[in-house]
Amino acid sequence: MTPSAPANRPARRSRRTLFAASFVAAPAVDAGRGVELYATNCASCHGSDLRGTDRGPSHLSIVYEPNHHSDDSFRSAIAQGARAHHWNFGDMPAMAGLDDDEVDAVIAFIRSEQQRQGFEPYERP
Repeated sequence: MTPSAPANRPARRSRRTLFAASFVAAPAVDAGRGVELYATNCASCHGSDLRGTDRGPSHLSIVYEPNHHSDDSFRSAIAQGARAHHWNFGDMPAMAGLDDDEVDAVIAFIRSEQQRQGFEPYERP
């Protein structure tokens, strides 16, 4: 049994709990399909294990938790590219050739791995 928080202070929750609570119910997407799409389109920069490479950041960084980088942020970065703003890897180019369902599958895979593996602390460059 864990002690309860004082009435005037909310109970502390772990990052994993906060992460799970930050998901909004969405239509079911096949994260399994996203594994292959991620490997083909994202892993060369973000790592096959999602932990980043010398070309791009880790998708397991706390920076990518849903309350900071929403699924729409991922959609925008994939469709339009993204200016470098957290790390010094340079700008991310747009990733042509993925339709909306494929993009959603990639995001579902990333989110499922974030939930499974948890987040890493953000380390400033």
